[in-house]
Amino acid sequence: MAEESLPAHVVEDQSEVFAFLADPASHGVDDVKRIDTHGAAVFLAGPNVYKVKRAVKFPFMDYSTLERRKAACEAEIAVNRADAPDIYLGAVPITRDAAGFAIGGSGEVMEWAVHMRRFDESLTLDHVAERGGLTPEILARLVTAILASHARAPRRQAGPAIASLRSYLDQNAEAYAESPGLYPPARAAALTARARERLEAVAPLMARRGEAGFVRRCHGDLHLRNLVLVDGAPTLFDAIEFDDAIATGDVLYDLAYLLMDLWEGGLKREASLVLNRYLWGAPPGEGAAQIDGLATLPIFLSIRASIRSKVIAAALPHLAGAEREARTAEARRYFAAAEDFLEEAPPRLLAVGGLSGSGKTTISAALAPHIGHAPGAVHLRSDIERKRLLGAAETQRLCEDAYRPEVTEKVYASLRDKAARALAAGASVVVDAVHAKAAERGAIEAVAKSAGVPFSGLWLKAPVETLVERVKTRKADASDATPDVVLRQTGYETGDIAWPRLQAEGSVEACAKKALALLGGEEA
Repeated sequence: MAEESLPAHVVEDQSEVFAFLADPASHGVDDVKRIDTHGAAVFLAGPNVYKVKRAVKFPFMDYSTLERRKAACEAEIAVNRADAPDIYLGAVPITRDAAGFAIGGSGEVMEWAVHMRRFDESLTLDHVAERGGLTPEILARLVTAILASHARAPRRQAGPAIASLRSYLDQNAEAYAESPGLYPPARAAALTARARERLEAVAPLMARRGEAGFVRRCHGDLHLRNLVLVDGAPTLFDAIEFDDAIATGDVLYDLAYLLMDLWEGGLKREASLVLNRYLWGAPPGEGAAQIDGLATLPIFLSIRASIRSKVIAAALPHLAGAEREARTAEARRYFAAAEDFLEEAPPRLLAVGGLSGSGKTTISAALAPHIGHAPGAVHLRSDIERKRLLGAAETQRLCEDAYRPEVTEKVYASLRDKAARALAAGASVVVDAVHAKAAERGAIEAVAKSAGVPFSGLWLKAPVETLVERVKTRKADASDATPDVVLRQTGYETGDIAWPRLQAEGSVEACAKKALALLGGEEA
């Protein structure tokens, strides 16, 4: 290939190496599958995967020399082994001597590759999602893996991370200007201005979060295609290796890529569940601070969407025909998502009450994605909060002392404090608790009044036999309620309940639809 015919941003011809790695004879297998991205060519051969960095130079990625590509391969192994030790095997040279090319040979090093153990690519979570397989159980295990990855991620200073986000907005503006046919200039200018304004508004909060340890060297590319089920366990792979600055940021910025990917892909309930499970699983002492940090989420989501659009656009010169048309439409869709994430959505507070087994948690989880800005309302659950306050695991059964009135008062006070914090951060809130006492209902209403936001209450009802059957059949749940607890609750003196009542029977979808109608149909 003549140098002048190389696509934009490509600085070196790698076609001979790619042809060698694409040849089944090079691996002793019957077939090789090749996958191309803007930054790499990946070759799947039998049980092995060889990933070669493209010789490209972008403002956000520089693989323009062999030395840089070697360093990137070694860095990819280093940053991914903690999350996926069974996948990442090492960096290997592609060599050439008189006999030709070889993998790990003794001849002249022509290229470097990341050597990985092949996994079933149909089990990456984008494919699992396409099959409707992102179950609550898988998402719960995924969030646990992300929390563990964030916990061991090295801490960094906030200043450079904030500067990086500012530079991304500048780079985005340049990319928009380079492709006016893809990015209408007026919309691009408006998005850039709005994004800069929102980033500056939260920069002091980001600086404080850096001082508190929430800015870390994270995965950096945490979307569905970089998550895979290995022996049934969600596993993070393909972390950013080419630039520590890109992988460094607030842990909520790292999480925002996954949230954006789910939300934009129409998986809004899944995005809501991931966010709330992340908040529920925050290490001791960090829960309130992570809720305060939600003020950063709209700009984080917008930046993630705009970068995805820009990356897709960068790959368009390598494509043709129907594939190019599809990817062009995708780039436009993510650009529109970046705009949407910055739209204003005034916060509101919803309290869901009812006896154990009435469906509070199920209905709250179904309503959360429809309330407030993406990815929906913060779901505060009394069962989860009680376990957190007592240092117990989510499904660990507590003794009766854990349900003494004074403990319950602390649980409700913590729910109200977190609700107030989330509202102050601009997030809507759903508080899921029995709320049997008039004082409890009045106290949660007062939180909304103090915050100056709309309040709605919802009281769920179901026949006693239905309540009993529901708690009997629960498995691996945070609630400790038993049939005896339900029967005791039926004797509570609840006083006058002014909240709208919903007969919580039938499908979750039908109940959620009725609930939204009772609440006035206010949706995100």
